[in-house]
Amino acid sequence: MTSLPKEPPTKRLGLVIDLDTCVGCHGCAVACKEWNTGGIAAPLSDVHPYGEDPSGAWLNRIHGYEVADGPSESRTVYFPKSCLHCENAPCVTVCPTGASYKRQDDGIVLVDEDKCIGCSLCAWACPYGARELDPVDGVMKKCTLCVDRIYNEHIPKESRVPACVASCPTSARHFGDLADPESDVSKLVAERSGFDLAPEQGCSPTNKYLPPRAKRMGAEVVNEELEEPAGGFLGWLDKALTQLGGD
Repeated sequence: MTSLPKEPPTKRLGLVIDLDTCVGCHGCAVACKEWNTGGIAAPLSDVHPYGEDPSGAWLNRIHGYEVADGPSESRTVYFPKSCLHCENAPCVTVCPTGASYKRQDDGIVLVDEDKCIGCSLCAWACPYGARELDPVDGVMKKCTLCVDRIYNEHIPKESRVPACVASCPTSARHFGDLADPESDVSKLVAERSGFDLAPEQGCSPTNKYLPPRAKRMGAEVVNEELEEPAGGFLGWLDKALTQLGGD
């Protein structure tokens, strides 16, 4: 099995996703697919993309949920999901070949495709369903935070962000060092009560989510908390993702 770094990473590079401004356009997913298909790794395969049963490898997916704001009102919340680059990444420790590993310098979790045997143990271990077995190459693929882009000194500095961040039309996605309390992303998390996805799993994900703001009608706030099953929106979301993972 593979070991996690003995010391906490110097940086914790990751994403902060604003559920209040995400419009579910899937631009991030398409940009991710395009960049990673043309990048340093092998293409992300598509199987029968225009057929009745299309399948393939996508590293970023967007789920849409209807959430009640009250007895007669609701809203749609879009929830993007990719690898969360966890501090306690079970996908790493379960890997029998060392193909899955976590980098010491920036905390990014990656897959060495030359070592991957396609056993899918990491996919079973990930509580977030964030890994994709490429149906053509037979190896596991996942979000890399576009490591071949964020460290690329041959592109403008402002473009050295993951493709999903660069393509978001509503600026719902933010990238930075979450180990630095003075970074823009850390300040966003502190100001907007950013949260971990399914903290009860004990994975300590690097990526954070910003909750939807209260719905407003003029000067009146309608329901400060979303009224779904016990636990509010987060409790409802945990239940929805659990059901999704079981399908």
